[in-house]
Amino acid sequence: MAEMVICRLMDPEGITLGDPIYVPLQTGPLQLTHLTNKFLNNEENLPYAFYVSDKELVVPLGTHFEREQVSVENILTIVYRQQAVFRTRPVNRVSATIAGHEGSVLCVSFSPDGKQLASGSGDTTVRLWDLYTQTPLFTCKGHRNWVLALAWSPDCKHLVSGGFDGEVCCWIPETGQLNGSPLRGHKKWITSISWEPVHLKYPCRRFVTSSKDGDARIWDITLKKSLTCLSGHSRGVTCVKWGGEGIIYTGSQDCTIKMWQVTPDGARCLTAKLEGHGHWVNSLALSTDYVLRTGAFDHTGQQYYSPEEVRKAALRRYDQAKGKSGERLVSGSDDMKMILWEQSVSDKPKKHMHGHQQVVNHVCFSPNGQWIASASFDKSVKIWDGITGEYITTLRGHVRRVYQISWSPDSRMLLSGSSDSTLKVWDIGQRKLKQDLPGHADEVFAVDWSPDGERVVSGGKDECLKLWVG
Repeated sequence: MAEMVICRLMDPEGITLGDPIYVPLQTGPLQLTHLTNKFLNNEENLPYAFYVSDKELVVPLGTHFEREQVSVENILTIVYRQQAVFRTRPVNRVSATIAGHEGSVLCVSFSPDGKQLASGSGDTTVRLWDLYTQTPLFTCKGHRNWVLALAWSPDCKHLVSGGFDGEVCCWIPETGQLNGSPLRGHKKWITSISWEPVHLKYPCRRFVTSSKDGDARIWDITLKKSLTCLSGHSRGVTCVKWGGEGIIYTGSQDCTIKMWQVTPDGARCLTAKLEGHGHWVNSLALSTDYVLRTGAFDHTGQQYYSPEEVRKAALRRYDQAKGKSGERLVSGSDDMKMILWEQSVSDKPKKHMHGHQQVVNHVCFSPNGQWIASASFDKSVKIWDGITGEYITTLRGHVRRVYQISWSPDSRMLLSGSSDSTLKVWDIGQRKLKQDLPGHADEVFAVDWSPDGERVVSGGKDECLKLWVG
């Protein structure tokens, strides 16, 4: 075998990095990282992962060629993807099983800084939990029916919940008390909640809710009232996202996604209707979801004290996450497919993503925006390229429907919860099961990986929460 091979480095969008070069067969990820940083003129040595034919390169090129029986005669294309500068520990054990709820746990959410935890249940309560003692902190009573959705404001100051009663409750996290009376306006149950991003407006005041009544409503938590109603869907609205460019996205059972432009005073106008699905839209995800959720909080723990500092830090993180390709949207549907949208470029689908054999229940971009994960009732999780929408791999291991997924903050691992009563942690680079986490006595409805990467929470039909650590 030749001692050298000619290769070209390419970014995930297909843009080549310099001219093809000869490299020794002993070249591995470490040497390629050095080369990439040099070509990109990076001031600091950033970590990268490298992919050949969609498989991560973890060995020297010569070893890879022998294993995969690749010819060295042709130019080898190596795709480089920037990695997080920090690394999340994989979770592998239960640190606490916390009882308290008297009904199925339907939603769970860590606060953006990872220091607080909330859960919503069929027992009509929201509960706040002490992560240090791993015990119940507050039982928040205000709903008259199941609690279906939770959302922390990106500055951690507020928690809102939506219920089957159609009401929205605003909670004070420090005391667990209701912040005013429940907000009424929706005629049917709440399906989803999303906050206005910090970099657009700080302090956090506005959030949007979607409902089975066919409307989405924007609320002001300070004024305790609905500012505007986004009406136009002919059937129930299943999910809502408030994007980083100020656009609100609503996905509906009428098979469409609508984009709404919202002004600071609450006025709104419909800017586009995205069509392509043949059945209900179940789930929406933005490539910037992670930084929109966490605002100015990042892995460094940097503290900001003035509103302007917070807003600037959040904007810096958002611009970095948005990248060259801009904010992207993916939708999952009952029609068993997903669609990738580059909505700033066109209101036509960029990519129809086929492969699931049953309903696509949940879609999620990785924090770095480079991957899309989809959970389906066909018992599988699929991974897709977050920029092109190309299929990457199928993760099999669950034996019943997969309800919800959550990424580790470093984008290297994915968590899934299933009706088979287990959680599973998947290694995305190696595309295999990293950790099987049995322990629940019944179906797992809700999972979340804390934004600081320290722990995982799960809840389900057995009425208890489990905290998992590495």
